[in-house]
Amino acid sequence: MAWICLFAAGILEVVWAFSMKKSAGFTLLTPTAITIITMLASFGLLSVAMKSLPLGTAYTIWTGIGAVGAFVVGITVLGEAITPARIIAALLIISGIVTMKLASAD
Repeated sequence: MAWICLFAAGILEVVWAFSMKKSAGFTLLTPTAITIITMLASFGLLSVAMKSLPLGTAYTIWTGIGAVGAFVVGITVLGEAITPARIIAALLIISGIVTMKLASAD
């Protein structure tokens, strides 16, 4: 159950990062509200996952999901640049997430 909560928290991190970008510095009401709600939900699910997962594992995987997810959303939705260096960086983050999961005893 902790892993499901952690994955959901990571996905919500992507949502709040995207909605924060769309909030124009918290000047638009709807994206600002989405940011705050999904941020609180993401932190809440992360805290539930941390009840049984090690801090380093949970936090690293949570931020990794958020970073790679935001990278993908930036490219696919916002039209951000896709370069070999950015792809390599994302692949390194993914390899770190997989390694952290494999190294976890839980």
